[in-house]
Amino acid sequence: MNVSRRNRARALTCGSLLLALAPASPIVAQPSTAPPAASTTAAPAPRDGQHDFDFEIGTWKTHLRRLLHPLSGSTTWVELDGTSVVRPVWEGRANLVELQVRGPSGQIEALSLRLYNPDSHQWGLNFSNSSSGTLSQPTIGAFKDGVGEFFDQESFAGRAILVRFRIRQISAESCRFEQAFSADGGRTWETNWIATDTRLPQQAGGAP
Repeated sequence: MNVSRRNRARALTCGSLLLALAPASPIVAQPSTAPPAASTTAAPAPRDGQHDFDFEIGTWKTHLRRLLHPLSGSTTWVELDGTSVVRPVWEGRANLVELQVRGPSGQIEALSLRLYNPDSHQWGLNFSNSSSGTLSQPTIGAFKDGVGEFFDQESFAGRAILVRFRIRQISAESCRFEQAFSADGGRTWETNWIATDTRLPQQAGGAP
């Protein structure tokens, strides 16, 4: 090999060595794409409502206003007066209401068996009257912020309707019950039953 070739070989060898010794380019860290850790906050426990009707145990004077022909366009109401007697069952986890009211339009003898479901934390209200002798479809619901609200779907005058039952204006001495029907899937409601109960003096007790 002549001198020129030796010089070129030496230059290539030195160049390769310099490349090998050169510092590597810095590696830029990539942002993490791992999902955020799941929250460990526990969901609040469902409210235990098995004593929601304790306030009503006893005997009440009942004034009832009833729409005579619901969902017919009628505005004719009748008024009846009488008593409601509420008795606890299963240490308050159920109760039985006996209603007896009379007026110029006749009389109503009815009962409501209210059952608490500890799994769903809801009440089922089962209504019957002496003229039918059978229990109706239960309305299902619960109390929230001092108001009880219960719903079900029934057949009325040959069509499917929604039924809503509310218990409100609850105090130690009085409460109000309202029933309403909806024939349009809950968009509008027509109230057809308003009962105002006043506790009889000998049964006065504390608020719920």
